[in-house]
Amino acid sequence: MDEFEDLVNQYYQALYRFALSLAKNPDHASDLVQQTFVIWAKKGHQLIDRSKAKTWLFTTLYREHLSIARRSKKYREHEIGDVEHELPRDEEESGRKMDAQRAVTLLSELDEVFRAPLTLFYLQQHSYKEIAEVLDVPMGTVMSRISRGKEQLRKKMMAEPASAPKKIVDFQPEVMRGTNG
Repeated sequence: MDEFEDLVNQYYQALYRFALSLAKNPDHASDLVQQTFVIWAKKGHQLIDRSKAKTWLFTTLYREHLSIARRSKKYREHEIGDVEHELPRDEEESGRKMDAQRAVTLLSELDEVFRAPLTLFYLQQHSYKEIAEVLDVPMGTVMSRISRGKEQLRKKMMAEPASAPKKIVDFQPEVMRGTNG
């Protein structure tokens, strides 16, 4: 039981964030994470190499999401604005956070084929190899999807006026060093 509690404590938050990026609904995300841990409770003992528990959990969550999406013909997507109140607010870095919030919003508009690897790589800090295992695709496919997804996200950021920065600061460290001594 201690091992199970350790896994929950260690991976619950990351699994929830990944599930939320896929399901786009806090309740569905919670259900996905709970279902993932239920499956672990039933089948986790079969995993011989315990160092792969993280990948196993993320893979299981992703497959559960796909299974639910396939079963439901009326699969609805929810706007990130529905969970905006859960995003942290810090006035000192509000510009950066507004850009980050906008990027997350635009990320949720990408096709899942690009959204899942981008979320796992940038928001969950998984390696290419781990993402390939979670999504059950070759590592080259992961790299390609991340590259293409980044480009689509960049185009969306540039195309939508709401994404444009209100104030542009040209930060040049070498100039700063020259003026300070």
